[in-house]
Amino acid sequence: MIIKKTPQIRYVYFFLTIPFCLFMIFVCIAFMRIIDIPAQTEEQMPNALIGKQAPRTILPQLTYDNDTAIDFDTRNFRGQVTLLNFWSSWCKPCRDEHAFLMSLADNHLFQIVGVNYKNTRDNALRFLGSFGNPFRMIGFDSYGRAAINWGVYGLPETFIIGKDNTVLYRHVGPLTFFIFNNKMMPLIIQANSL
Repeated sequence: MIIKKTPQIRYVYFFLTIPFCLFMIFVCIAFMRIIDIPAQTEEQMPNALIGKQAPRTILPQLTYDNDTAIDFDTRNFRGQVTLLNFWSSWCKPCRDEHAFLMSLADNHLFQIVGVNYKNTRDNALRFLGSFGNPFRMIGFDSYGRAAINWGVYGLPETFIIGKDNTVLYRHVGPLTFFIFNNKMMPLIIQANSL
């Protein structure tokens, strides 16, 4: 037996497809908007520390001999431009940027210091033993409390601190040659001339 589609059935199909089509259009527009949203850049990220004194940070030093007689203290950075890098051995982007930090280690315009974040002493020292140590001093922040004071929320993060202990710049993510030369180096040169 053949059932003929009556005009009433055609109208039902037509009216059922309208909501489906509208839903699909909505999904397509939403997907296009999600793709079109630009990634938040560091210029868009608010940072309350820029232009202010670096937070006082006193941590035990990460050393091979567990000698913590001299603490890591941000007040000791006065008088020299400092790159402060928050890193960890479990952080893949930290591993990616480490070779670049090694290439900067002997630069006379600034010192590089590090804060090892939420790590074990053994893993951090193993990492430095394998890849080299670009840092003049490393604070050991095993619980992540110092990172909270600096507003760190993703590793690696690097700060430029001026000779007067003022935070000049913050970079979120691994350092690259392009970022360093175009954004950070002009600030470092300017900070050294003051």
